[in-house]
Amino acid sequence: MDSDASGDVIVIGGGVIGLSTALVLAEHGRRVRVWSREPAERTTSAVAGALWWPYRIDPVERVGPWPVRSLRRYEEWAGRPEETGVRMVDGVHADTRLAGLGAWAGEVAGLRETDRGLAARLPLLDMPAHLAWLRGELAAAGVPVEVREVGSLDEAFACAPVVVNCTGLGARELVPDPAVRPVRGQLVVVENPGVRDWYTAADPASDATTYYFPQPGGLILGGTAEDGAWSLVPDPGVAESIVARCAVVRPEIAGARVLGHRVGLRPARGVVRVGRDVGAGGRLLVHNYGHGGAGVTVAWGCAEEVAGLVAGA
Repeated sequence: MDSDASGDVIVIGGGVIGLSTALVLAEHGRRVRVWSREPAERTTSAVAGALWWPYRIDPVERVGPWPVRSLRRYEEWAGRPEETGVRMVDGVHADTRLAGLGAWAGEVAGLRETDRGLAARLPLLDMPAHLAWLRGELAAAGVPVEVREVGSLDEAFACAPVVVNCTGLGARELVPDPAVRPVRGQLVVVENPGVRDWYTAADPASDATTYYFPQPGGLILGGTAEDGAWSLVPDPGVAESIVARCAVVRPEIAGARVLGHRVGLRPARGVVRVGRDVGAGGRLLVHNYGHGGAGVTVAWGCAEEVAGLVAGA
């Protein structure tokens, strides 16, 4: 290792968690490199519906600040949607009420109860565009992103004294951490028949959810939350059910032409792991994984916490 490498950091993972963490570390003056098993456009982040909302994520007491920090960044970037892929869009969380939400709800301007559910104007991200923008921001900050398979954490420590593990589901084998498991999400993309708002409805007792998000490339319909399922192959029967559920809410969806299907495996864990381990010789390992279906929502809050952990080493 270079004798002048004390400020070097390797971030393992090229999804939204890894890219945001690398960018915040660079903002804090670190020399950062990103190693990713696959390009950002092939990560789970690329197929996310990407509505900002704390969804299926614990622990509650730590989650509170994370989404608010992310929200503030998205609100700023929404002023340049063509560049950043971030827009502010109106919609409704059906059957959701303010009671029971965390303190973070008080930070969401205009969040209000209606007869349809909880209405809000929230960030909605076009993930292919947003990930491309993040890569551009990293390049401008001098942060290289290398497509590289990492067999062990020692490989990274051979190149830098600080390693940040943002491998999502990959942490199951890399750490290893058997608590990490997939929660499978299947989506259908259809031609948008004129829908401009978003909508969600989730039954906690079922792995079937109902939502639609208007994106530049089509209307995203969802979805599923299948705990422990590993298949990345779209199920035609599930796709039909998704379209049918969404069409109950917006009948015009029933006749929309199907453009494609998407499947992603959310990296779930009992609780998100954001913390550090100091090893021999001052090696610092910081973990940032297990965000489930809320990676986009908490990415920047978690990234700022990671930066604090690295600075406090």
